[in-house]
Amino acid sequence: MSVVDLVMPKLGESIMEATVLKWLKKPGDNIAQDEPVLEIATDKVDSEVPSTAAGILTEVLYKENDVVPIGAVIARIQTAGGTVTAAAPVAAPAPAPAPSAIEEIPYQPTTLPEDMRPATVHQAGSPRFYSPLVLKIAQEEGISMAELETIPGTGLEGRVSKKDMMAYLQNRGKAASPAAPVYQAPAVTAPASNAVATTAPAPSPVTYGGNVEIIEMDRMRKVIAKHMTDSKHTSAHVTSFAECDVTNMVLWREKVKKEFEKREGAKITFTPLFIEAVVKSIKKYPMLNSSVDGDKIIIKKDINLGMATALPTGNLIVPVIKGADQLNLVGLTKQVNSLADAARNGKLKPDDTMGGTFTLTNVGTFGSIMGTPIINQPQVAIMAVGAIKKRPVVIETAQGDSIAIRHMMYISLSYDHRIIDGALGSTFLNAVARELEAFDINRNF
Repeated sequence: MSVVDLVMPKLGESIMEATVLKWLKKPGDNIAQDEPVLEIATDKVDSEVPSTAAGILTEVLYKENDVVPIGAVIARIQTAGGTVTAAAPVAAPAPAPAPSAIEEIPYQPTTLPEDMRPATVHQAGSPRFYSPLVLKIAQEEGISMAELETIPGTGLEGRVSKKDMMAYLQNRGKAASPAAPVYQAPAVTAPASNAVATTAPAPSPVTYGGNVEIIEMDRMRKVIAKHMTDSKHTSAHVTSFAECDVTNMVLWREKVKKEFEKREGAKITFTPLFIEAVVKSIKKYPMLNSSVDGDKIIIKKDINLGMATALPTGNLIVPVIKGADQLNLVGLTKQVNSLADAARNGKLKPDDTMGGTFTLTNVGTFGSIMGTPIINQPQVAIMAVGAIKKRPVVIETAQGDSIAIRHMMYISLSYDHRIIDGALGSTFLNAVARELEAFDINRNF
């Protein structure tokens, strides 16, 4: 008999940890090689971890919802053979600290550092946020909620941080100076932990009036919500709009789509045509393919284009076409179809959503004529294409102006105004519009 360590596999170049969602096997179960043992999740993608050997699951080292570093041993399997075939983890990082010992730091504007920010005394009667760590310290030290309300906070909007709690505890029971009246609360001898529950008022349950249905966010929706609000806090969003005539592109696709599918075994949609135009424009204006690191602008030489994809659950995911500038139209079409199918069927790998440098979202798929998308961090721009509509428009001909029915579309670009000004953003947007309008109706694929 021998024991094989099942380790958290490497999930992508920049992924350092994953969350255990569900154990599919329990200790004592027989496991075949390559049979899924547990489900895990990274920032966006859920996936399964298969067994690296056949045998009996003898030990599970992490519970559901635990965050596990890449390379850590997560389970042990007893095998019948004497040779261990599983790859040992390379330089496995130290186990992640317990979640209860980590303080969740809210977003703070980049103004003064915390130790230079003046303390804010909380006004009685106003609502106040306390992190789980602060509440835990208060319970362990026998600080009642009434006493907690008197502690000055140096965090955002006067929130109490761990540092504030430590400073208060050091001064607790000492004579307060006149300059700091907030510390004049009488010293309290720390009672037993069960006494805290009797003195602290129970939180009032939240009630919702009217006829409502309450739905808990799933994990992916929570991640999306966090990413979107973080992006708004990080980037100065500006959105520009342009209108373009895509008649030639629509007519060309209609003309070649059956032959394309017959020859290439893939359906051609508008998405690879949009991507082709975006890639050509990025090559002219590479600043749109960059990111910000403090005071540095990092211009990416590789164009890895993300395409926002709606999932059957209603959530959104952004698989990435790596090296989009190296692919022709056939290659782009096959990549778009492959990644979209994998996303809808839950088959995306963690690395499929990593490394994007620019994102395209097609809001027209669901009938919207335009949108104001939120930047996918750490990128600096995202483009939205709206629904294609037939409209009468004025066109210029050699014989003069005339009115014709054309296929028209709005496109929009949200960009980070910290490094992209309106002139560059609008110039890039119009470059994409010109690429789409100049589509060669006689081109080959």
